[in-house]
Amino acid sequence: MTIGIKKVGRPETLTFSERVYLLEILKGLGVTIGHFFRNARHQEKIWTMEYPEVRRTMPERFRGRHRLMKRDDGNPRCVACYCCQTACPARCITIVAGDAKDPAAEKAPVSFDIDMLRCIFCGQCVEACPVDAIRMDTGWFTPPDNSRESLVFSIDRLLEK
Repeated sequence: MTIGIKKVGRPETLTFSERVYLLEILKGLGVTIGHFFRNARHQEKIWTMEYPEVRRTMPERFRGRHRLMKRDDGNPRCVACYCCQTACPARCITIVAGDAKDPAAEKAPVSFDIDMLRCIFCGQCVEACPVDAIRMDTGWFTPPDNSRESLVFSIDRLLEK
């Protein structure tokens, strides 16, 4: 079997109306003006939400922003086992382990960072955590921001609810 090349011819010349695009511009304006008057006449059919005052109710299984759970003494529940970092397909979780203050635990996270720009909100980190230290049940989206550095959530930001 041979692969052939098929040449597609282009039209040699365009008509005057095609070169000026005036007719196409008028068609587009007609559609826009039609929508404007239809929406002005039937405003009850427009679905809007006044967001800051009225929040959308999210489904029960919505995976929102991450949060770290705390123990009763206020320390993070995380034991720095690297399960969530290993399970993350986007490789957006970075954990640095250190010695724990609590003698019952071997280690604790010195730093726990999640890069929200890389996160795909799959929930694999939540499923992989053996001590239920990370959850995605906040019901909040990742807020927009002006800098990339502020969208890397550190352990302090993940511990606040």
